[in-house]
Amino acid sequence: MHVLFEEDGAFKTATLIADNDSSLQVETASGKRSKIKTANVLLRYSEPAPALLLDQAEVLSTGIEADFLWECVADGEFSFADVANEYFGHAATAVEAAALLLALHAAPIYFHRKGKGRFRKAPADILQAALTGLEKKRQQALTIERMVAELKTFALPAEFPPLLGQLLYRPDRNRGETKALEAACSETGLSAAHLLERCGAIRSAHDYHLQRFLLEQFPHGTTFPAAELPGLPSGLPRAEVRAFSIDDATTTEIDDAFSLQKLPGLGWRVGIHIAAPALGIAPGSPLDEIARARLSTVYLPGSKITMLPNGVLDTFTLGCGRDCPAVSLYLTVTSEFEISAHETLLEVVPVVANLRHHDLEPLFNEQSIAEGLSDFAFRDELMTLWQLANACEGRRGKASAMQGQHDYNFRIDGDLGDAEACRVDISARKRGSPLDKLVAELMIVANSTWGGLLANKEVAAIYRVQTGGKVRMSTSPQAHEGLGVKQYAWSSSPLRRYVDLLNQWQLIACLNGQTPPFAARSDALFAALRDFELTYGAYAEFQRSMERYWCLRWLRQQVMDTIEATIIGRENLARLEGLPLIQRVPSAPELKPGQRIRLRIESIDFLTLGLACRYLETLGPATVAAGAADDEVLEAVD
Repeated sequence: MHVLFEEDGAFKTATLIADNDSSLQVETASGKRSKIKTANVLLRYSEPAPALLLDQAEVLSTGIEADFLWECVADGEFSFADVANEYFGHAATAVEAAALLLALHAAPIYFHRKGKGRFRKAPADILQAALTGLEKKRQQALTIERMVAELKTFALPAEFPPLLGQLLYRPDRNRGETKALEAACSETGLSAAHLLERCGAIRSAHDYHLQRFLLEQFPHGTTFPAAELPGLPSGLPRAEVRAFSIDDATTTEIDDAFSLQKLPGLGWRVGIHIAAPALGIAPGSPLDEIARARLSTVYLPGSKITMLPNGVLDTFTLGCGRDCPAVSLYLTVTSEFEISAHETLLEVVPVVANLRHHDLEPLFNEQSIAEGLSDFAFRDELMTLWQLANACEGRRGKASAMQGQHDYNFRIDGDLGDAEACRVDISARKRGSPLDKLVAELMIVANSTWGGLLANKEVAAIYRVQTGGKVRMSTSPQAHEGLGVKQYAWSSSPLRRYVDLLNQWQLIACLNGQTPPFAARSDALFAALRDFELTYGAYAEFQRSMERYWCLRWLRQQVMDTIEATIIGRENLARLEGLPLIQRVPSAPELKPGQRIRLRIESIDFLTLGLACRYLETLGPATVAAGAADDEVLEAVD
């Protein structure tokens, strides 16, 4: 005697050895003996052999049509054995009974299980809904199969264009289009981006990276919402100075300017003038909401996304030939370049010049200073401010810039809408020039002085803190070890950074004797700190990735087979010469920082920003030590 039983959701057969009423001792075809519950037995039979029953039943069940069987079965609960007798028109054999059991079990939408070997046919309405669902799935499967076939021939399915952003950056794996794309990627061995690029769905790699960033950071687009533009504040005294700014050629958000007045018998009165949008933008206003949402200007080669609308920038930027509202820090400087006093004023400042690096640096540099400056506009002012900067640097005990480092300027010629047709020029500018030091030191003075003023008045502010080598934002006025100051509150770029704008609101309230907009432990203050730190980091990472993209474009544009590089870190981390491009070179032998090497450029991938290089030879030590950028000094300059 043999038995057909159910165990762990599967049908099994075995030979009966002993019947103990509630349980049975059985032996399977493999010779394994086990104990099963009598309640799990569905059928007792004498032939065929256990090893053959399910195989024969499986063959027979394929001819049993579920819809016909559903028509034959009456309403109500039933046993498979009883229906088998009716279906076959005679006492069903073990194979026939098992075949019908398998057919019932394989059609769950037609027959609902009600127990061991017992079923109930599905109600007509429920069956119809299930069949409709099955047909829908079948059609979806056919559609997916068709889309996969099209993708494999690098043709874009008609369903894809409206969903490209989602498919590339936020795929919904419940959608058929995503399933088709993943299947096609698996079969072609290409990533989703590379496959869609082959299908012509990606306009350019530049657009691919830009759209990813915009989807993450600007999901509603970069157009500013409607907001009333502020007018210039009235009633401010007009400063009797001739202020001038120092920026690179591409700067349009001019936050800072300087002035110099001779104090007979004392020294000088040095003015550090910072644009004052906080005098026109009220906390909680629509313009504040815009700035709070963006938190910073986004920079990338050839373009930028400003924090504030152009109308606001035009109103408050320190543009040449205008009287501009400003928060001014005046330093009383002795003839030995000691700062003996300072005061902060809210005023209108006449800006008489916007000086540019490319015009000044041929005239004002280390060599020209050593040899004697020629005659040019603002020569004397620049010389005095540079001497003051040197004195400030000495008192801090920290260098204003890492010697030997370079800043890189990208000039993109052409329409970024067709980035692949653009030409990129990358020029290096040595960091630590007299102009760099001048601006950096005066910004450090302003940010540390105002940070100290707010701390002494117990007015809440957001500080930049560095302790133990780690840089972070804080609401506590702690030391910035990298800059050598007791406290450092970003306040010098209110047109470009929300933290600076917030600190300016606090500073203006302090100067006017008013209640500051942000209390010391307010949720709004902490939320702004947290959101700014995260967003500012994301913006900086995007800028680095787009600079890498244009560096790779430059390499392709130059049709270069080899390039030289300098080892700057462990595991053969190298900086390619003439470019702000960092690359690990696993094929090189273990080399010390400062060693120069030659590399063969093997492949460039603009979608992944990947660069494959192979080590060719070691050239010798670099003439100037290479190191990591001093980001904190760059922040001070900004």
